[in-house]
Amino acid sequence: MTARHNFPSGTLTRIHIESDLLKGNFLGDPHIRAIDVWVPHDHSGAGLPLLVDLTGYTGSGLAHTSWKNFGENVPERLDRLVGSGAMKPCVVAFPDCFTRLGGNQYVNSAVMGPWADVILTEFVPAVEAQLKCGGAGRRGVFGKSSGGYGAIYHALVHGRFWAGAACHSGDMDFELCYARDFPAALRAIAKAGSIQAFMDKLEANPKPSGGDIHVLMTLAMAATYDPDPSAPFGVRLPVDLQTCVRDQALWANWLAFDPLTLVESHFETLKGLKALFIDCGDIDQYDLVYGARRLHTRLEALGVNHVYEEFPDDHSGIDYRMDVSLPFLADRLS
Repeated sequence: MTARHNFPSGTLTRIHIESDLLKGNFLGDPHIRAIDVWVPHDHSGAGLPLLVDLTGYTGSGLAHTSWKNFGENVPERLDRLVGSGAMKPCVVAFPDCFTRLGGNQYVNSAVMGPWADVILTEFVPAVEAQLKCGGAGRRGVFGKSSGGYGAIYHALVHGRFWAGAACHSGDMDFELCYARDFPAALRAIAKAGSIQAFMDKLEANPKPSGGDIHVLMTLAMAATYDPDPSAPFGVRLPVDLQTCVRDQALWANWLAFDPLTLVESHFETLKGLKALFIDCGDIDQYDLVYGARRLHTRLEALGVNHVYEEFPDDHSGIDYRMDVSLPFLADRLS
């Protein structure tokens, strides 16, 4: 249990952004979005670096600012880190990027929505304009799991916008972390009768099972990496629904988004970052540590400056790792 501290509380403000890019989106998700913004105690935020929190699948930035049992929410963590002098002051934004398919990978998709563009051209500029913070060379992005994927994807593809990134247990090595889930998804779809029937049943269920949410995640990844707006919920899987035989052409569309693929063509962008932090638990139950090790090894070979750490834990309940990454980002971006 984390002891409560007595450091002064920063200011947490909720702003709302009307996204033109999300209007009329395929999934019917709301286009007016909340962003919670934390500013250190006794500071207006002007002139400070900006860090943007991308949450994992089923999450929202708004969940990270809510009360948390047996520990700190992220603003309380920031109060302690900045108040104790362990972290330099910065502004931290917590956008709500939740979708009907249960989460977000923070890339542009014809089905999920143009989320990379939403963040880059609407959310971040709005926060920076209101708080007079961030700006070129002073923006960082961080997250865990799907949020960690979002952070490393943005570092790779949009590294000229961001100056730093921290990826905690991010999705990578798609063959290991996603392909394993196709058989279970097919069983659930077959039981329901179709993807449409599965979704209808799930959305009508007041208490979806953990297994069904995991299947939903597979459908969300399909709608992210290989969207098909002509299909129910925009989902086409890269496997035959009867035999689970892989369609290599469709699977290649997924692999184009794998950080292990992207690093080969985008590593020079990473060299322009002021800060790049990657970590993963050494017993991660989704086997993400193997992809993290592969990325780390490749970055070393390519001469990309970064910090890589493994820690003795799995994938769950690892917010404490922000005690390492956030001070690192704030220091490099200050």
